[in-house]
Amino acid sequence: MICNLEEQKMKGNANYILYVIGSMEVGGAEQHLLNVSSRLVRQGWSCGVFALNPNGPLRSSFERAGVPVTGVKLSPILVRTLVRPKLVSRLRLLLAIPKLAFYLWRRRPGIIHFFLPAAYVIGGATSMFALYRPRRIMSRRSLNLYQLKYPLFRRVEHWLHSRVDIVCGNSIAVMKDLRDEGVPDKKLRLIYNGIDIQRFESGAHKFQSRKELSIDDDAFVFIMVANFIEYKGHADLLEALAEIESSLPSNWICLLVGRDDGIGGHLREMSVKLGIADKVRFLGARKDVPDLLNASDVGVLCSHEEGFSNAILEGMAAGLPMVVTAVGGNGEAIVHGINGLVVPPQSSHELGVALLSMTDSKLRSAMGRESQARVKELYSLDACVKSYERMYLE
Repeated sequence: MICNLEEQKMKGNANYILYVIGSMEVGGAEQHLLNVSSRLVRQGWSCGVFALNPNGPLRSSFERAGVPVTGVKLSPILVRTLVRPKLVSRLRLLLAIPKLAFYLWRRRPGIIHFFLPAAYVIGGATSMFALYRPRRIMSRRSLNLYQLKYPLFRRVEHWLHSRVDIVCGNSIAVMKDLRDEGVPDKKLRLIYNGIDIQRFESGAHKFQSRKELSIDDDAFVFIMVANFIEYKGHADLLEALAEIESSLPSNWICLLVGRDDGIGGHLREMSVKLGIADKVRFLGARKDVPDLLNASDVGVLCSHEEGFSNAILEGMAAGLPMVVTAVGGNGEAIVHGINGLVVPPQSSHELGVALLSMTDSKLRSAMGRESQARVKELYSLDACVKSYERMYLE
């Protein structure tokens, strides 16, 4: 009996999964984790989140779903005193170490699952000094190009790879990066993103959505859902649209949906200089993305780097043909010429040619049907959650 009790103490609470992630902002990884963890809770799992920055718009959504969120809280006065965002970020990372260590000592989660680089580096290293033996899983959701900018992350991640139990990637391209970093196949798991398909199929009627956005019924509408970050390629899209503007239907519109992470002003100025400012709508972060997709004709994602994009899957679920760049897992979701078109990254000319071909309504309809069929077959949230469950039950 004593032996069993001591063994249980060393293993921790086997039924409790702790997710460690950077923030509660609206982003692909955060939304993915919300979808997965809330579904797991409904299926009887016990889950919690430790966020390096727990204050963000998604926090309430996690907690309403039964997934408590904790993390490093800084007083508003201290944040104002530090002024510079980089100083605030570094202080959060520093304070996260003792905060997470105490949390692990108190709650003893049986599984600790790290999402995104900062959470892996800080959380993974901290968990190595826990007073018990949790199972550790890392999820890589992007290509490893960020390691060129942050060489310290590269060194720490490589050190951690040999010490965690499972390393999970969300695309074949990401899996290749992990193999190149020396992760053995026996540790690797491929789990594609999954989305709640019904949420996008049951959006408002197309013309009702357009009415609410003051878009004409016969307008030709492009949409790109991506936070305004340089590597997402918004500038390429604006250049492509300007190049083909004279060949597009006169009433075309491009909807840009996402949080401004610092380049929004530049993109607005660029649209003015290119002479298409009256055609481009900057909608910011939105909660009605299904309706916005439903109001559109063509989905676009022209990123320079990518792991595996939820935005592509959402566009597919809404029945849109997608024009995407050949980076990361984009070409795994979109089969060129079948449910969309795949073009080289950072080539506004080839992007423009692909977008112009989408003015063919029969082509759009055929590709849209293929998109919906493919996302139902391969990328449903149900299939994704089952893959996570199998991994956790190992």
